[in-house]
Amino acid sequence: MIRALHRWPGLLALVLVTILSLSGAALSVFPAAERLAAPQAETELTVATLADRIQLVYPGVEQIRRSPSGQITAYWFDQGTPGAAVIDPATGEGVASADPNQVERWITNLHRSLFLGDGGRIAMAAGAAAMLVLSLSGAALVARRTGGWRHWFAPLRGPLAGRLHVEIARIAVVGLLLSSTTALWMTASTFDLLPDGGAPPAFQAEVSNETGVALDRLAGLSEIPVADLRELSFPYPGDTTDVFTLKTDRGTGYLDQGDGALLAWADLTGWERVSETIYMLHTGQGAAVLGLVLGLMALGVPAMGATGVLIWLAGRRVRPRIRGNQPAGRAGTILLVGSEGGSTWGFAATLHAALTQAGQSVHVGPMSGFAPERYTRAERIILLAATYGDGAAPASAKGFLDRLNAFDRVPDMPIAVLGFGDRSFPAFCAFAKDVAAAAQAKGWPELLPLETVDRQSPQDFARWGRALGDALRIDLELSHQPVLPKTETLTLVSRRAYGAEVQAPTAILRFALPRVTLWQRLVGAGFARFEAGDLIGVLPEGSAVPRLYSLASARCDGFIEIVVKKHPGGLCSGQLTALEPGDTVTAFLRRNPGFRPGPSRAPLILIGAGTGIGPLAGFVRGNTRRRPIHLFFGMRHPKSDFFYGEELPAWQDEERLVRLVMAVSRVEHPHYVQDALRDDAAQVTRLIRDGARVMVCGGREMAAGVADTLAEILAPAGLTPAVLKAEGRYVEDVY
Repeated sequence: MIRALHRWPGLLALVLVTILSLSGAALSVFPAAERLAAPQAETELTVATLADRIQLVYPGVEQIRRSPSGQITAYWFDQGTPGAAVIDPATGEGVASADPNQVERWITNLHRSLFLGDGGRIAMAAGAAAMLVLSLSGAALVARRTGGWRHWFAPLRGPLAGRLHVEIARIAVVGLLLSSTTALWMTASTFDLLPDGGAPPAFQAEVSNETGVALDRLAGLSEIPVADLRELSFPYPGDTTDVFTLKTDRGTGYLDQGDGALLAWADLTGWERVSETIYMLHTGQGAAVLGLVLGLMALGVPAMGATGVLIWLAGRRVRPRIRGNQPAGRAGTILLVGSEGGSTWGFAATLHAALTQAGQSVHVGPMSGFAPERYTRAERIILLAATYGDGAAPASAKGFLDRLNAFDRVPDMPIAVLGFGDRSFPAFCAFAKDVAAAAQAKGWPELLPLETVDRQSPQDFARWGRALGDALRIDLELSHQPVLPKTETLTLVSRRAYGAEVQAPTAILRFALPRVTLWQRLVGAGFARFEAGDLIGVLPEGSAVPRLYSLASARCDGFIEIVVKKHPGGLCSGQLTALEPGDTVTAFLRRNPGFRPGPSRAPLILIGAGTGIGPLAGFVRGNTRRRPIHLFFGMRHPKSDFFYGEELPAWQDEERLVRLVMAVSRVEHPHYVQDALRDDAAQVTRLIRDGARVMVCGGREMAAGVADTLAEILAPAGLTPAVLKAEGRYVEDVY
């Protein structure tokens, strides 16, 4: 909801908000420039002395004004001809023209009304309202992304466009909130939607009907410093009933031109002071430095607009455009999608096309938008649900389970759940299973039992489609061609071979970074940005199915590195381990944000065996902050598969690695990482009790053994791997 509230006002009002911000930033310069250019009055100078000096130079002076910048302007008539000038208060003489700055006037009219009068003012008020909504919703989204208001300035990760958007927002949001709220106040005041706030003072005494009092005899003027003056208007020559009108920072009063008596006075009301403060905060008049700061913050708006559009376009690329998508209220079949990387949307598009061709009316939307009250004509609901990380909801399914569990009564229409995942991961289709279990617990009628699609298999999808067709009594053939991310050609620059002695050929392969375009860098596409622990998908020759490998390097390392073991009959692993420098592979990048060390300074316990050392070595290599890292590494034999055997001691010397514990299994007395953990149970328990994060990478059997061992040694401390997982302190990357 908050994301939609942020996205659509931003997109719809982008032009208006950009004009407002750029013109406002330009206007913020003028008060500061005027302050620097205007001659300033000395501290002790009084209004009476200033008026006397000006009157000597310009006998026909009618009015003296002082702007918030300190600039003094005099207006006079000389033999019927009007004149005006910026005054040097030290001499009373004019030093510059008082004609308005035409550039400033033009920008002001653009900023206030787009040169369109009241209609333009309403349009710009709508832009200010959009900016207010954007600022409030954006602040909430920044807090959500950084983990709460207390972590407002926490380091960011992700594509450059997204990071720039948030970095600018969390600095500029205060200024934008201030500018937008004050703009709306001033618009309301312009259209008389707010009280006037004050009235001119009423005369408490009659005028003397005399003229010609000397200015230095006007007690009211000789006691007021020029710094407090706003405006002094002189009586009309020859009119004995006219008076001096004095306006100061304190209020407004009238002085008799015959004897200088104060005829009436009215202090500024509280409402007037509030209005003037808001005017000052919005325009910078009287607070030039604040105006410049707000102007600089306003310049963040076009930058955030550009990066916001890039983020939106990147998101739209993930979700395919579905032609003929019916409104939710008119569709017989509701098809909801839970996807993280976007591939599940492709399956949804294929299913939508096939059902539509079979005569069905279908609506496709995200699971996060689940709203049964809108499905007035629906006869069934189909859920296509991927899984994120270790069983979590993917991006487009956030909040679905909470909404489902909150319902007292589920819809009468039957439901079918199809899960998408990779069977090599322990949390295979875990989210889809949770959804199916929750629906069953609520008594939701079942159209089809839960089914799964492994590694985007078109065959699995087609088989499920035939079952769905049978349930709907229609012919349904689903022919899906998975759309892979855009691939890059990677060139091998070096390799290190291991494992031949134990019949387990393994290689550390290092590839050159591919060329990255500016667009890729802005949106984070391709290999523009990656971290150790992310995944690289390699397309082997002779197959359209990619194989995924964990990265042992980050973008800042300047290369792409993986550790690959040759599996008997393995198509991809066989091709990779046979590569020589200069050879190329076709690959793409897939984020794996669930397997990252995180920004904390708490100790890290890294546990890996075999090629599972790859991402763990990447974490150690990137530990320039010298976070305490304890590495438990299982291998067959140091002479055959001590991967990174040259780097690990050097990393210890550089304090990137605190301790290395090796477990060797192909020796007289076999030792596994589970045994190493038991041997070091006291220190492992102490580290975890003190907040350490545990990261496990390797085969499923090893990971299961590690979990059992940790459960055993942590039991006396009242901790379990399950509790650590719930706290986000135990993560696995298992294959």
